[in-house]
Amino acid sequence: MASRNNDRRARIEEMRRAEKARERRGRIITIAISGVVVAGLVGFGVYVLNKESEKKEQKVAEAKAPVTGEKTWDAKKLGRNHVTEAVKYPMKPPVGGDHNQAWMNCNGDVYKEPVAEMNAVHSLEHGAVWVTYNDKAPAAEVTKLTKRVKDTPYSLMSPVKDQTGVIMLSAWGKQLTVDSADDPRVSQFFTKYVQGAQTPEPGAACTGGLAGK
Repeated sequence: MASRNNDRRARIEEMRRAEKARERRGRIITIAISGVVVAGLVGFGVYVLNKESEKKEQKVAEAKAPVTGEKTWDAKKLGRNHVTEAVKYPMKPPVGGDHNQAWMNCNGDVYKEPVAEMNAVHSLEHGAVWVTYNDKAPAAEVTKLTKRVKDTPYSLMSPVKDQTGVIMLSAWGKQLTVDSADDPRVSQFFTKYVQGAQTPEPGAACTGGLAGK
C-alpha cells in the first residue's frame, strides 16, 4: 500500500515538474516573441523616421535649387495696387501686378471655367501657385494636376485657352511651362513657391474670396 502511495506521489510530482517546465517554456517563448515584435516596431519606426527625414531633406533641396526653365520677373517692379479698372498684363497668365481687391479662393480650389486674371493675381500675392492649362492638355494630365491642387492649400487651377504652354504654373514673379504633370519640376515648383520666399503677403487668406465655377 505504502509503495503504491509513493508511486502516486512520484507521478504527481513529475506532473507538477512537467507543468512548471511548460510554463517556463511558455514564458520564454512569450518574451522572445515580444522582443521580436518590439524590435520590429522599433525598426519600422526608425524606417519611417528615416523616410520622413529624407522627404524633408528632399523638400529643402528642392526649395533651394533653381527651377530649370522657369521665367522670373523682378517682384519689386510688379505693381501691387488694388484697382477696379482692367489691367493689361505683359505675360499670360499674369504673375503679378496691380489687381482687384478680391482674391480667388485658393485653398486647393479647382475651377472648370476661366477665372478673372485680376483676382487670380491677388491670390498669387497671398503665396498661391496657380496651375493653368490650354485645350491641348490631355485629360489624364488635367486629372493628375487636379488631384495635386486639391491636396495643396494655397493653390488653384483653371483653364486658360490662349496661353502658349500646354501646362503652366505661376507664382508671384515666377512661371514655368511643362508638357506633363509628371515633370519633376512641377513638384519642385510647388515646394519652392507655395507660400515661398517670393510671396509679398505670406500667411494672407486663401479662403473668403471669390468662388468661381
